[in-house]
Order: sequence, then structure tokens, then C-alpha cells
Amino acid sequence: MSGMAVFINLAGAVALLLWATRMVRTGIERAYGNVLRENLRRAISNRVAAACAGFLFAIALQSATAVALIVAGFVSSGYVTTAIGIATLLGADLGSALVVRILRQDLSLLIPVLLLAGTIAFRASEQRNWRQTGRILFGLGLLLLSLRLIGEASDPLRSSQILPVIITYLSRDWITAFVLAALCAWAFHSSVAAVLLLASLADRALIPPVLIIPLVLGINFGAAVIGAVLTRGERPEARIVPLGNVAIRGLGTLLALAAQMSFELPSALFSSQPGDAVVLIHLAVNLAVVVFGLPFCGLVGSLLGNWLTPLEQPGGPVAEKRISALKPDQLSDPRQAIANATREVLTVCERIERMLTWILEALDKPEKQKLARIQAMDDEVDEIHREIKFYLAKISESRLDDKSAALLQDLLGATIKLEQAADIIAQNMVTRAQKKQARNIAFSPEGWHEIRGLHQEVMRNARLAFNLFIHRDVEQARQLVAQKEEVRTMVRRSEEQHMQRLRDGNDNSYDSSSIHIDTMRDLKEINSLFASIAYPVLAGAGMLRKSRLL
Repeated sequence: MSGMAVFINLAGAVALLLWATRMVRTGIERAYGNVLRENLRRAISNRVAAACAGFLFAIALQSATAVALIVAGFVSSGYVTTAIGIATLLGADLGSALVVRILRQDLSLLIPVLLLAGTIAFRASEQRNWRQTGRILFGLGLLLLSLRLIGEASDPLRSSQILPVIITYLSRDWITAFVLAALCAWAFHSSVAAVLLLASLADRALIPPVLIIPLVLGINFGAAVIGAVLTRGERPEARIVPLGNVAIRGLGTLLALAAQMSFELPSALFSSQPGDAVVLIHLAVNLAVVVFGLPFCGLVGSLLGNWLTPLEQPGGPVAEKRISALKPDQLSDPRQAIANATREVLTVCERIERMLTWILEALDKPEKQKLARIQAMDDEVDEIHREIKFYLAKISESRLDDKSAALLQDLLGATIKLEQAADIIAQNMVTRAQKKQARNIAFSPEGWHEIRGLHQEVMRNARLAFNLFIHRDVEQARQLVAQKEEVRTMVRRSEEQHMQRLRDGNDNSYDSSSIHIDTMRDLKEINSLFASIAYPVLAGAGMLRKSRLL
């Protein structure tokens, strides 16, 4: 087989590995993301508990980076301290390493079972959870299949004449090997995929034992940097957690590399099988980082907070000015201007997601400070919406092609819908929370369960809608519109059950009757606004009639 054919086969197998990893992660996030986020936020009460929670959630999501982004949002919103956030991420790194160990088992018999079960689950029902379960199972089958393909594609490399020269050089230059492994982990955006690839190559004696430890350390350093880069444009509070992980995990890998260059610990101490040695060293590195890093989470978080937070001046703290993506000098380029406006719309989406999260907590335990924060964020959404509207109006119509003109109108319409959703939260729902507090009313346990269930459904649909600004995915748009009927059914069922509780003489239901019904209808209206964002995507694909899906 020619060298080019070997490279193409290996690249295709690696691409399948990356795609399968992403498919499993997105399936879990779409099906269980809200539940996972809520449970994670409740579980991280101290550093040890936070590390354990991060460990479990990284196993569930098969990604420490996903946990990093979630926890960074928690810290930014004030739910947890920076020390707790960093501890959670250290535990997530260890959980991600355990995922690699699990996937290294001989699971070849499961490949056809997972592919078949995933296909059946995906096609058996239009319900979201069934389809996402099918996505998860099919993704796991593809992941295991990709590992087999990587092994088969790399076999011809044993007879390569160039590879031994490269490996011989890297065996003498561990720093270069460390840097290349870090770049590989960054390019993959997944330490799981990078370690599995390295283990597969080591199994076929393509990676000598002397290189295993430097390469594993490099992958861990590169994986630590991923979260920090992905959050570089966020608020300082959100950046502290991933940067803290870089400081602890990154520094730990550099110290370990220095120790390895001094003492040359053989990888055979971990396992006589090179592939297993790769995985066990990866586990050992992350376990050591957790054990030695947890005591320093508070110190690292404090130092990074002082570094990232603007200094106070005698007149008071310096207010952080939001950096707008709406660049006036780029209005002459309609496509770039529309892209700038889209970035600002995503800022609105992030604000609304926070408002939706906070309003549920305010309905449970009304706090004046939290309600004030919701109303302040609504003012911010109004301001950004106004800026986007004026910016889009300045784009020269004469320079717009048909596609850009359609995108502009879709973006303007979606922005209006988002601003309306924010108003419903800040005006209607905040008023209901204030009434509940003033009258000292409590929801019945059954009623609160119904509100929470509908809120979770709306949050899932909100994220689907927000994703459409990044990827105009027809399947997601179709799924979002289809869920509109599910939300209607949930509201109708809740109203029927609420009336039954009134007939049964439930005192809490009687006291909270109007607030309960109005809250459910507010959430339904918000969901309808999110669903309307999908209509232009479906219309562009020819999948939308005047009144219903094809």
C-alpha cells in the first residue's frame, strides 16, 4: 500500500474517532444537559465533593472540556466560587482519563449491537430523548469501530522508512515530542481521542516505550489549554476556572516532564503492554494532579482573580465595559457586518439563558437581589437589541445579495423574538415571583414538579434555538418546531391536573392557582418564540408549509 493511501486511511479513521466522540457528547448534552447541569450545580459544595462531581460528569459527557465550559458559566453567574470551580475541573480531568480506560477494553462485540440499537432507537420515535439515545448508542458504536480502523490503518506503518527516522529524532528530543503531542490534543479538542490514538499506535510498536511518558504529558498539557482558549472572550470570572486548570494541570505536566528527563522512569513500570501503559500513565498523571492540586485551588483562584479583575480606583471600582462586535468600519462589507450582528445576538442568547435559569430559582425562593439582577439583565438585552437593530439598518441594501438580504431579515426577526422572551421573563415572571413572596404562597409539590419539568423542556429548546445561529441545522430546526406541540401538551396536562387538585381541596394549589397557571403559560409563550427562530431555516430547506411541517 502506498504511503498516501496509508495516510488517507489513518486520517479517515481518526476523523471518525473525532466525529463519534462529538456525536456521543452532543447526544448526552441534548438529552440530559439540563439535568446534568442542575445536579452538578447542587453537588459542588466543597472541593472534595466538587472533584467527585466533576469526575462523574466528565464520565457522563465523555469530555472534561464540556464540564469546564459548564462550570465556568456557574462561576461567572455567581453560583460557585473559583476554588470550587477549579476543583471540579481537576476531578473532570480524572473522569475523562477513566473514560479512556473503559474504552480500551475489548468491546468489539458491542460494535454491531450498538450500531443496531442506535439506529432502532433513533428511527423508532420522534421524541427527543429516544432520538438522542439513538445518537449516543450509534456514536459509541462508531467510536469503537474507529479504534479498530485506526489499528488496521496503522499496521502498514511498521514497514515505513520515514517513520523510524522521525521517531528516532523525537526519542532524543522529548521537548519537541511534548510540544507535538500538546498540539495534537489541541487540534483534536479532545484528550480522550488523542490518548486513544496514541495507545493504538503504541500497541503496534509504532511508538517506542521511551516516548510514551513525554507524549502523554504533552497531551495533558494541550488538553488543559483547550478550555482556556475557548473561554478567552468571556467575562473574567468565567476565565478563571480553565486558566486555573492550566496553572495546576499544565504546571504539573511540565514538572513531570522535567522529572522524567532527569530520572527516565520506564513506562514498563505501569504495564508491559505499551498501549495499556499509555492509558495507565494518563490516569496516574490526572490522579496526581487531583491529589496535589486540590489544596492549591483557592490560592490559584485568588491569584488569577486579582490578575484578571480590573483594579479599583479611588472613585470606586472600574466598571467593565462590554466589548461590542458591531464594528461601524465593517458596514461596507455586508457579510462581515451580518456576522458581527450574529455574534451580538449570541450575547443576547447567553443573557436570556441566565435569566431563564435565575427565574426558576426566584420562583422557588424569591430573592430581591436575584430579581433585580434579572431586570438589570433585561435592560442590557434591550440595549443590545437596539444596537443590533440600528446596526442592521445601516447595512447598504445595494450591496446585499439575495442570500445576505434573507439572512439579515431572519436575524432581525430572531432578535425581536429574543427581546420579547426577555421581557416576558423580566416583567411577567418576575412579577409573579414577587407576588408569591409578598403573599407567602407555596406551590404544591405536584405543581412545582410540573413547573420544573416544563422549565427544563423550555431550556432544552432554548439551546436548540441558540445553536441555529451558529449552525443552520435543518434536523435541529425540525426537532425544535416538533417540540412545540410537546410543550402545549405539557401545559394542557398541567392545567387539568391543577384543576383536579383544586377539586380535591389542595390548599397550596388553591393559594397558588393563578401564579401556577400564568407561569406555565409564560413558559409556553417563551417556547413559542424560540420555536419561531427555526421557521426560516425550515423554509429555506423547503420543509415548511403555511401551517405545519411536511
